[in-house]
Formats: sequence, C-alpha cells, structure tokens
Amino acid sequence: MIERWGSVVVRRAVVVLLVGLGITAAALFAGIGLEDELSSGGFDDPASESIRELTQEHAAFGNKSIDVIAIFTSKDEVATDPAFRAEVEETLAAVPDGRVTSFATFYDTEDPAMVSHDEHATAVYISLSGESQNEFQDSYRVIRPILSDSGLDVDLAGPYAVYSDVNEHTKDDLAMAELVSLPFVLLLSLIIFRSVTAALVPVLVGLVTVLGARAAIAGLNQITEVSIFAPNIITLLGLGLSIDYALFVVSRFREEIALSPDDTRHALVRTMATAGRTVMFSALTVAAAMSSLLVFPQAFLKSIGYGGMAAVLVAMVAALTILPATLALLGKRVDSLRIPFLQRSAAADGEHGSWSRLAHGVMRHPILVAVGVAVVLLAVASPFLGVKWGKVDYGVLPPDAAAHQAAERLNTEFGPERSTANVLLEGADDAEVAAYTRELNEVEGVVDVRPVDSAGGTTLLRAAWEGNSQSGHSQDLVRDLRDVPSPDGTTALVGGLTADTVDLAASVRSHLPWMGLIVVTVMLVLLFLAFGSLVLPIKAVVMNFFSITASFGVVTWIFSDGHLSDLLGFTSSGFLDLTTPVVMLAVLFGLSMDYEVFLLSRVREQWDATGDNDAAVATGLQKTGRIITSAALLLAVVIGAFSLSGVVFMKMLGLGMLIALLVDATVIRALLVPATMKLLGRWNWWAPGPLARWWHRHGFREEGGADNAESRETSPVG
Repeated sequence: MIERWGSVVVRRAVVVLLVGLGITAAALFAGIGLEDELSSGGFDDPASESIRELTQEHAAFGNKSIDVIAIFTSKDEVATDPAFRAEVEETLAAVPDGRVTSFATFYDTEDPAMVSHDEHATAVYISLSGESQNEFQDSYRVIRPILSDSGLDVDLAGPYAVYSDVNEHTKDDLAMAELVSLPFVLLLSLIIFRSVTAALVPVLVGLVTVLGARAAIAGLNQITEVSIFAPNIITLLGLGLSIDYALFVVSRFREEIALSPDDTRHALVRTMATAGRTVMFSALTVAAAMSSLLVFPQAFLKSIGYGGMAAVLVAMVAALTILPATLALLGKRVDSLRIPFLQRSAAADGEHGSWSRLAHGVMRHPILVAVGVAVVLLAVASPFLGVKWGKVDYGVLPPDAAAHQAAERLNTEFGPERSTANVLLEGADDAEVAAYTRELNEVEGVVDVRPVDSAGGTTLLRAAWEGNSQSGHSQDLVRDLRDVPSPDGTTALVGGLTADTVDLAASVRSHLPWMGLIVVTVMLVLLFLAFGSLVLPIKAVVMNFFSITASFGVVTWIFSDGHLSDLLGFTSSGFLDLTTPVVMLAVLFGLSMDYEVFLLSRVREQWDATGDNDAAVATGLQKTGRIITSAALLLAVVIGAFSLSGVVFMKMLGLGMLIALLVDATVIRALLVPATMKLLGRWNWWAPGPLARWWHRHGFREEGGADNAESRETSPVG
C-alpha cells in the first residue's frame, strides 16, 4: 500500500505538493486567533461530589464560592477610615450587573480576618456570575480592569486570578517556545544533514504540521470543549515529531539515492516502502497513546488528547505526502548547498561503525548490562514512591506574577493562610443544622464553621482551617468532613478547592487503569502487525516502564521535594499537579514506542535477510542509532523550550519529558534493548503458529529486508 502510494507521489509530485501547500495556506487562516476561542477551564470531573455541590449550590443560592479576593490598600489611610470605605464601595458599585453574584466586605461582616495586620488593607471576597468555568473567567476578565481602576491600590488573588495569569503566561510561553526552538532546530538540522537543502525540508514539514493541527483543533472546538493548552501540545509534539519523521524519511532517501543515483523513482518508492511504512506505524502508536487521554472526564485531559492526536496524524500525513513530493522534485539535489566542514566519510555510516560495536559489546555481557541499567533506572525512579499530589494554585505561577504576589500578601499580612470548604446540607431543619454544624466544628483541624445562606430547606455552610488548600493535611480534612454523617433524612455535599483536588485524585485513579489497558492493547496489536512478534511488543512496554518511571522520579525529586528550585527558577509547592504525570505518561509512552518502531524496523529487515539475531540487532542499531539520537536531540530542543516556562507544571512537563526522551533514546535503545534482545535470541520473533502464518500472509512487512530472501518463520525453534 505504502509502496504504491510512493509510485503515485513520484508521478504526481507537483500536484501533491501544490494541493498540500494550498491546504496548509487555508489552515493558516483557520488557526488565526485560536487561543482566544478555546476554553480556560475543564479541570474537573462533572460527576464528582465537588461539582455536584457547586451545581446544587448555584441552583439554590447562585454562586457563593470565593472566586476572587480583591485586596484594597492605602499607604496613608486605614481600612476603617470613611474615605477608604467610600473608595472601596464606589469601586464595587462600578462593577456591571450580571458579572458578580455577591461581594463580602469587612464593612458587612465585621470579620477581623478581612483587615491586614497594619490595618492599611482590606480584603473583599467576590463571587462571580456564570454557569461554567469559562463563564466565570469571562466575568473575571470584565471586572478586573474595573477593580484595578480604583483610587486605592488593588491586588487580585483567588482561583480565577490564578487561572487568568496561568492562561496569559501559557500563551507567552508558547510563543517563547516557538521563538527559541525553531532557530536551534534549524541549526541542528544543518549539523545533522550537512546540507542546507536537506535541513530545510524537516523544518518545512514541521511548520505544515503545526498549522494543520491548529486548524483541526479550531474545527473541533466548534463541536466540543477544547482547552487552551491544546496548542501547547501541538507545538510540542507536532513540531518535534514531524521533524523526526522527516529526518527518518530523508535519511533513508539519501541512502537509497546513493544506491540508485540515476533512478529517483526507485529510490523514493523504496524509501516509502521502508521508512514511510515505519513512519505510519510510529505515528499510529503515538496517536493511540494520546487517544488514551479521552477516557478521562476532564475536558483539559481530553483536549491534550485531541491536540496530540491532531499533531501526530497531521505530521504523518505531511510526511507521507508533502515530504515525498518534495523529495521527488529535488532528487539528488536534496544534498545541494552542502556545508563543507560538516561532511563525514561514508565509512562513518557503514554497517560496522561505532553503534554496531556498541551493540556487540553490550551483547557480550547482556545480563550484566540489563541488570545494571534496570537497577540504576529504578533507583532514579524511587523518589516517585513518596510523591504527594495537588492541583493548580498560585504556587504554579512565577514569583513575580500578580496573582502569586497577591496570594503571598494574603498569607503574610492577613494572618496564616486559610482554606475553606462549602458544605451544602439539604432537608434539615434549624435544630438539625445546628447539630450538624457542631459536629463539623469538632473535626480536628477545623477552626470555624458558619452558615452562609439558607432557603427552602437547603443550608450552605462554610468550614475553614489553617493551611494551603492543596496540602495533604487539607485533603485529609476534607475527607474527614465528608465522613461526618448528616442527620437522618438529609444529604450533605462538600465542595471547594480542596474537595476539587480530592475528587480529581479519585477520578484519575479510577480512570487510569482504562487508560493503561487501551495503551497496552493498541500497542501490542500495532507492533504485532508491524513485526509479526508477540514478544517484542511486551518487551517494548516493559522498556517504556523504565524510562517513564525514571522521569517521574526525577520530577518528584525536583518539583515536589524542591531540589534545584533556585537553579530552575521556581518555588516548590511540595506536591505534583495531578494531571501533569497523566499527560506525561501518554506522551512519553507514544514517543518511546516511536523510537522502538524506528529501531525494530531495521532490525526486522536484517533478521528477514540473514536470520542472525546478533547481526540483526547490531546492524539495526548501527543504521538507526545516529538517526534516533539526532531525532531525540531535535525533539529535545522543542520540548526543552517548555522547561523555560514560568508556569511550574509546564516547566515540569517540559523537563520531565526531556529527561525521559534522552534516557529512552540513549540508555534504553543503546543498552537495554540490545541486551534483552540478545538474551531472548530467536524468541524475539516468536508468535503462535496461526498468528505467525497470518502475519506472513497479511502482515505489514518491512520491504527493505525481504527483497533477496524468503521471510523466516517467527518460531524460536523454526
């Protein structure tokens, strides 16, 4: 199929290229202003108790949550001065109707906790209007400039101030990542390809991929909620993978054109039948890994899945259409504009180079290498055993962010940091409400429980305690509040920021096994179709376990335990954001399989040709070692740009993936894979008889290694 498509592209190269570029131009316009149209929410499970509490609270009373905290400050006046109070009330009165459901001020509540220790500032608790996180964010965008226009100094804290700053920093980080990574990608491409023309081809494919995937997400956003973080994963995966695929295809084309310098058609058809087929399977494995995020109910995780799938599938299409059409037109000119001082001898890329020697060295001591690498990687992963979980709060922002500084002011100038939970009690009379309130107050750690509103047999209570909302203590306290039985015949729901985190953790735990099942099942099927073995897919999953858990250990040691925080420019919150490792798991599993397919495709090709397992492994590593490390380096530049982000979870995502990628492309592929393949020997290619026969008749065989030899049986004794 791929070989026939290669023939079509050769014959119709100009048409394919013009159509592809025309679609890309249309995609450019379709993606303009994409970030302004996407959702800024989507972090919660709609079926969770905290969301049910919020929904019923809105139905009974409107929104009563503390969404924004405005801190009004005067250097000269104290909060109780009439002029200070008048300025606060005048500012609040300027907020348009329909954007806020309620204001809570010191002047109404006489709560001393709402006045700073020096009495020169007061906090106003604001509840926003809306039915969803997106609508709350819209309301916040409207009231923010109005509050800031006060005659007093105003700082804004609270969840929606944090979300707004996170979104703004994320947009800036995306632009910065693209600005930083593209010049380095081009420079590395020049070094890797040693030719200006060849180096520009992957960059072209990368740009086409990003534009096409953004257009796909813009279309998807018309029918379902898509998070503002989807464009980030498009840049991260789309740019990186498309360059990887172009590198693999162009490298194989240069290899084939060297063998048939006067027959571009034959060289390109052979390239598509080998490297093109590998790219297709690689892309499908990455897309399958990203699709596993769709099992989660959180729109944020679904959106990362949408963006990742769009990026990798568009990259695949570009690598199988625009790329071969460009190569067909260039032919031998793909190596034009060579850079003289970067040229290498042909022997450097031969079948008996340094990568082959490394493989043979590893295979002389396979047990020692396999055990040693496994022990080291498990040791690196060990900090993950003590990981603590949380959710986005002001700590994810850089210290100079406005919402971060406002939160720090609340914690230092208004007393110790406090967290709250809303408790909605339905069907209780006054006596039952009083008794239930007393029981909540007896929960260890709770400092205050007071009524907020009551109507029609429904009462809203607010429990408060000292400490950060995302700490383990706060999460345990919410569980304790939920364990307090409500009076007979009544129901109670506990919501709020900490409850959101508790419910998110429960949701992730319950859906994670389904994610794993989808990923592993699809990988086993795709890798069997690609290589005709049941052993290799299982081994690949195990290899991925080592690289991914090692990266989890490193990010736990850095971001949860706080090591290297000064060097990397962040403040450790003492926990990891719950959703980031889930995203890392999907992306890294796909990328690991990406390189596994690259390597095994050449190993299978040599196995078909020779039947010598050791020679197949050594030759396969020699043929792909430089390509895989080069691809990993290019992708590392793109991913590494995200580690420069000021938002902690984006920095963690970038750094964690960077570490896993480099470990996978070097330690795993160069050491662990050859060692385990040596130990397994002919069992590498085993499949049960019926499956083996089916694959020989119908499997997607790598054409490159079977031209001059019959395919060998996949039985270890055959």
